[in-house]
Amino acid sequence: MGLSKDSTGIKAASTELVIKKVNETDHVIALAGNPNVGKSTVFNELTGLHQHTGNWPGKTVTNAQGYCTYRNRGYVLVDLPGCYSLMAHSAEEEVARDFICFGGADAAVVVCDATCLERNLNLVLQTMEITRNTVVCVNLLDEAKKKRIKVDLEKLSQLLGVPVVGTAARSRKGLDKLLQAMSSAAGKESLPRSPVVTYSEKTEQALGRLTPLVNKICGDAVDPRWLSLKLLEREENLLVSIGKYLGFSPQENPEISEALCQVWEELAKAGWTPEELKDDLVSGVVQQAERLARAVVTVEHEGYNARDKRIDRILTSKLTGFPIMFLVLLVIFWLTITGANYPSELLSGGLFWLGDRFRELLLLCSAPEWLVGVVVDGVYRTLAWVVSVMLPPMAIFFPLFTLLEDLGYLPRVAFNLDKCFQKCGACGKQALTTCMGFGCNAAGVIGCRIIDSPRERLIAMITNSFVPCNGRFPTLIAIITMFFVSTAGGFGASVLSSMLLVAVIVFGVLMTFAVSKLLSKTILKGIPSSFTLELPPYRTPQVGKVIVRSIFDRTLFVLGRAASVAAPAGLIIWIMANVQLGDATLLAHCSGFLDPFAKLLGLDGVILLAFILGLPANEIVVPIIIMAYMAQGSLVEMTDLNALKTLLVENGWTWVTAICTMLFSLMHWPCSTTCMTIKKETQSLKWTVVAFLAPTLAGLVVCFLVASLSKLFL
Repeated sequence: MGLSKDSTGIKAASTELVIKKVNETDHVIALAGNPNVGKSTVFNELTGLHQHTGNWPGKTVTNAQGYCTYRNRGYVLVDLPGCYSLMAHSAEEEVARDFICFGGADAAVVVCDATCLERNLNLVLQTMEITRNTVVCVNLLDEAKKKRIKVDLEKLSQLLGVPVVGTAARSRKGLDKLLQAMSSAAGKESLPRSPVVTYSEKTEQALGRLTPLVNKICGDAVDPRWLSLKLLEREENLLVSIGKYLGFSPQENPEISEALCQVWEELAKAGWTPEELKDDLVSGVVQQAERLARAVVTVEHEGYNARDKRIDRILTSKLTGFPIMFLVLLVIFWLTITGANYPSELLSGGLFWLGDRFRELLLLCSAPEWLVGVVVDGVYRTLAWVVSVMLPPMAIFFPLFTLLEDLGYLPRVAFNLDKCFQKCGACGKQALTTCMGFGCNAAGVIGCRIIDSPRERLIAMITNSFVPCNGRFPTLIAIITMFFVSTAGGFGASVLSSMLLVAVIVFGVLMTFAVSKLLSKTILKGIPSSFTLELPPYRTPQVGKVIVRSIFDRTLFVLGRAASVAAPAGLIIWIMANVQLGDATLLAHCSGFLDPFAKLLGLDGVILLAFILGLPANEIVVPIIIMAYMAQGSLVEMTDLNALKTLLVENGWTWVTAICTMLFSLMHWPCSTTCMTIKKETQSLKWTVVAFLAPTLAGLVVCFLVASLSKLFL
């Protein structure tokens, strides 16, 4: 496996994607489409639970493969990244193009949106230039019907010369016909036919000279007309891939090289530059898509998207866009806080009760005290804290977040924040990865794959930890409630808690902007790239599927990952709290050693040590603080915030301590899971260290300033 480096130092592996067939006779189907056309819904409905995901070789782009059967024949569906074109302006487009060209697919299914077919036909035409075994799936016919848009599927099939199937994938309409067309296309031999797109006279003359020669030398392993187009374009990355696929570089063949030189001499004499040729190729595809759309699409009601435009004028307005964003954030956190409190208490009580019964069982089995301590007081109680603290809020937050995705609101958030990130030298798509970080910073780091520029992707990864993940919310909420809001509870207290939490998060976002700007002016200099951001139509979310998907794909996944690192952390904490060194435990010695430095930050040694030991999982910071203050050798249950506040105040906490602890909880090193994810995504220890230090240094500086100013003025 070879390794390469780009300008940012990120390493990328180069190998082939492994297709997981059940039988050797299975057909491989490439599933392509623009973003937001329902491609994932088609994929999920066809494959059900027979899916697995991974990374494309050498790319930080996720691939998903699924399996389905039709008429006793197996089909492996490879869900390609959503893209608008195969002209490879992004990692997603490059992955999709290379798989269709060289991935061994027997057929390609291109999913289109019936409500905006013209734009989608660009990808259809480019796919058809590569492979003749193509099926066009015109999805979202139900939405088109609501908007009184009609698509003549039969006529489109006649004009394209390939099967065209209409579907409404969310209700499974048309999927049987799609399977039939897919089966037929995969089983057919690739037959020659007339060109898919006709270009200008000069381009066609150049292709007329090159295509027969390319066909003679390269054979039909790759469509000769398409290969001739790419040779004219001089697309280096693609030509390298073609060379590997064919076993030789076509452009280096003497006959082809000589013909290319002659063609370019003639084009230069006609006043054409390489840029003008590329423009001609793009316009040829766009114009053909326009002609097709005019021939087959009928719009009975021209104002079909007037409602969406009216809503967008409000949600993306400079006056109302940001206030609505803050209001939505406030509502989500209020629902999460109020909804998670009671189940969290029930879960905590139940798990700790089970822990006591587990202890009794071990003692009945005559287990030694140290083993009981390690297993119950160390590992089990730490896991109990993590589960009871994380599960209820995640079970509420993730479905709410996913509902916003399905509704189509998150792209509007990215649109609103785009200018802010652009001014910081970053990418507007970072707004989406920042939102993902609210659930889990590791998930936010993985989400940075949607950013094409390696430089901007690094900025997004490094700054993702400036928004609090689900593991830090409990600490922030508890401190806000104890020191700044009445612990008596009630509607007013929960709303005020939510408002203060939103204020903390806004400060984290502002720090994201500041650090992004600093990085773009220093170690990650560069010009911000532009990107295409589609504002999808508003859709009614499928609440049932959203809840199931968010719980299984996000909540349980993140919880399992947190639990896997919390268990060994609990073991270490128990050892430190129970091993005596002189007249005190290791935990007491370490906190005492850190105390002078922590005081400069408005904290104390116990708090700073709790954050250090909380590296595996932020959820265990508060339990460690309780353990150390109570001089207990095990984590204890303390769900009463009044009792917890009394304990903290007795150990020297003031409102300054509370503020500094909140700020340091907001800005400190990423958890171990996030660090490992950054290392995996960047394949670079250097950038992992930078991602570790950036929020940590920011937290140290901000806490030091707050502590110093409080001493100066109070």
